[in-house]
Amino acid sequence: MGSNRRKYPHSPRQRVRLRAVRAVAALAVTAVAGALTAAAPAPAHHGPGAPAAKSPLAVGYGGAVVSVDADATAAGIEVLRHGGNAVDAAVATAAALGVTEPYSSGVGGGGYFVYYDARQHKVFTVDGRETAPHSATDQLFVEDGKPLAFADAVTSGRSVGVPGTAATWQTALDAWGTRSLGEVLRPAEAIARKGFTVDATFNSQTAANQDRFKDFPATAALFLPGGQPPAVGSTLHNPQLARTYEELGARGIGAIYHGDIGADIVRTVRRPPVDPAATRVVRAGDLTAADLASYTAKKQPPTHTAYRGLDVYGPAPSSSGGTTVGEALNILEDTDLSDASQVQYLHHYIEASRIAFADRGRWVGDPAFEQVPTAGLTSQAFADSRACLVKDDAVLTSPLAPGDPAHPAACGGTGTAAPTTYEGENTTHLTVADKWGDVVAYTLTIEQTGGSAITVPGRGFLLNNELTDFSFVPANPAVHDPNLPGPGKRPRSSISPTIVLKDGRPDFAIGSPGGATIITTVLQVLTEHVDRGLPLLDAIAAPRASQRNAATTELEPALWNSPLKTELEGIGHRFKQNPEIGAATGIQRLADGRWLAAAEPVRRGGGSAMVVRPGR
Repeated sequence: MGSNRRKYPHSPRQRVRLRAVRAVAALAVTAVAGALTAAAPAPAHHGPGAPAAKSPLAVGYGGAVVSVDADATAAGIEVLRHGGNAVDAAVATAAALGVTEPYSSGVGGGGYFVYYDARQHKVFTVDGRETAPHSATDQLFVEDGKPLAFADAVTSGRSVGVPGTAATWQTALDAWGTRSLGEVLRPAEAIARKGFTVDATFNSQTAANQDRFKDFPATAALFLPGGQPPAVGSTLHNPQLARTYEELGARGIGAIYHGDIGADIVRTVRRPPVDPAATRVVRAGDLTAADLASYTAKKQPPTHTAYRGLDVYGPAPSSSGGTTVGEALNILEDTDLSDASQVQYLHHYIEASRIAFADRGRWVGDPAFEQVPTAGLTSQAFADSRACLVKDDAVLTSPLAPGDPAHPAACGGTGTAAPTTYEGENTTHLTVADKWGDVVAYTLTIEQTGGSAITVPGRGFLLNNELTDFSFVPANPAVHDPNLPGPGKRPRSSISPTIVLKDGRPDFAIGSPGGATIITTVLQVLTEHVDRGLPLLDAIAAPRASQRNAATTELEPALWNSPLKTELEGIGHRFKQNPEIGAATGIQRLADGRWLAAAEPVRRGGGSAMVVRPGR
C-alpha cells in the first residue's frame, strides 16, 4: 500500500476491526498496569512542601512538557510560562532530570536532541553522544586475548566516554534557544538544593546498585545515606550538583571541556576513587584533558522516512535509531496493518524489527569512522528487497543475514549473519512543545542504571559507562563490525527521539529509554497509533514485544499471559519474558490547536505530563 493512505481506517469493515483492536488494547493496558504496579509504584518525586501528583495525560494550550518525573516536567513548564521556547524548556527539564533521575541522565552522560523549528518548518538534530579517548583501540575491552566480562567493564573508568550532555545543551541553546544556560539551569539548581522526595522507583534502583555504589565513597555519601538506600518518602539533597550547575551557568560549558570540572572528571576516570576496603577490581580509564577539549556536539540533518502520508524524522548515525525505525517502517509500508488481525499485526511488526536489526548490526556505526549507508538503509527500494522475506504463516530464523543497501538482492540478504550485541537498558526521554509550534524530542543517558557507579567527588553527578555500547569483539569474526572501539569514536546508540509531521506541521513526537528496546518501543507505539488507531496515550501504555534479530522475542507479562502468545507460537515465534520494555513519552498537536502530552501510566513509576494552560 502506498504512502498516500489515510491515517485512520474509515470503511465499515475497518471500523469493526478498529473497535476490536481497541478492545484488545484496553484489556492489555489493564493487564500491563496490574503486572507492573507491584514492581514500579508511582508516587511522584517532589520538592519538600510542594507535593506534585503525577498525571500521564494533560491537554491544553501554551505548550506542553512530558517526562518521567513531575519535578522535571514542572521545571520545563516554568520556563515556558516565562516566555521560553521548547528548546529552553527541554534543557531545563533535562537538567532537572539530572537531579531527580541521576541514574539515567546527567552532565556525566550524553544523548540525541531532535528539534522541529516552526518558523522554518524544518527538523534539526544534535548528536551529543559520548566519545572514546583518543588512545582507544579496538582492544579497549580485551585483556589476555579475551573480552572482559560485561560487569567488570561497566564499573570502571575504562567504560567512561567524554560526556556530551552539557555541549548538547549549549549547542541547542545557541542555535535555537532564547535563554542563557544559566537561566534554564536555575530550576534544576533549586531542586538540587531544596531536595526531592524519594519514590519507590528511586529506592529500588538504588538498592539494585548498592553493591556497586558502596565501593565508591563519593557515590555512597550521596546515594547511600547511612549506608542504605534512601527511604521512600525521605528527602534527598544534592548541594554538590547545585554548585556544579551554578558554575556551569556562570562560566559556561568551558568549565567541563576546558576547566576545573573537566579536570575533576579526568582525575576521577584515571584514578577511580575506590573505598580501600572494597574488594572490587576497578580498572582505570585513559581519558585526558585533551579528549575533553576536542569534544564537539554535532549538528546534523535527521533521518527521514515517509510513512502513510506522514514524514518521520529521527537521529542519524552515530545513533541507529533513525535508520532502524525508518527501515522497519518502510518494510511495513505495503502491509495493511489497520485491517490485520492483532496476531498478524504483531507478527509483521516483529519480523520487520528482526530484519531491520540484522541490517543495523552490519552497517551502522560512527560515520566519522565507518561508511554508513544512511540513505540506502532508509530507502524504500532497499526495504522492498527485504520485505519480501516476511510471510504471513512463517517466521524468519535469527540471527538473520543482513542485506546490502548498495546492491539490494531480488529478495533476501547477501551477507553473513551476526548476532546482535548486548546493550544496556537505561536512559530517560522528554518531549516538549511551545506556543509557537516548536517541538523537541530529546533522549539522554548515562547508559546502565547508575552508569559506571563512579561519582565525581565534590561535583554530585555520576559518570557514564557508554563505551560499553561498543562491541567488545566482533559479533562474528567473519563479518565486519562497524561498532568496535576506536580513537575519538562514538559508540553506536539505539536512541530514537522521533518527530512526525503531517503536511509539514507537527502531528506527534515520541521517544523512550530502554537500550536497544528503544527502537522497538518507538516503532510499536508509532504503528499502534498510526495504523491501529490507538490514541497516543493508549499506544504508549499498551503491552510490548521486542525482537532484535535474536532467536527469541521478548514479551511483557500482559502479552506473555495473552492468547495472542499461543497464536504467535503457532506461526513459529519463540518468546521470553521481559518485565518492562521502554517507558515512552510523547506529545501530539490536536486539530483545534491544543497540545496533548502523554506519558507512561505505570512503567518506571509512571510519567508526568503537563501543559501551560489546561483546557478541554
